[in-house]
Amino acid sequence: MTEHPDLAGLQRRLAEFAAARDWQPYHTPKNLVAALSVEASELVEIFQWLTPEESARVMDDPGTAHRVRDEVADVLAYLLQLCEVLGVDPLAALSAKIDRNEERFPPPGPDAAD
Repeated sequence: MTEHPDLAGLQRRLAEFAAARDWQPYHTPKNLVAALSVEASELVEIFQWLTPEESARVMDDPGTAHRVRDEVADVLAYLLQLCEVLGVDPLAALSAKIDRNEERFPPPGPDAAD
């Protein structure tokens, strides 16, 4: 069984990968956000013309599943690099956002149907 890497370890690997290639000058927030947008669009492209039913089965086809995993990895890689450059803790940011959403959008109570 393969152990899942932690977020900090992945960020460190990405930083080391970029440093070994002298890519840090290109990893500005602006460039990383642009790359993130491109990769997210490539993920959208896989699903673009699928019906809702086809999209629910996208991982059934090994070739398409491989493409989805690669694009998810690219999106996450650029997001983690952006967080590293900006000093954002992505897990803390997500937790805080969920907290705010729980306050903004409470679940319907017994009086919701009235």
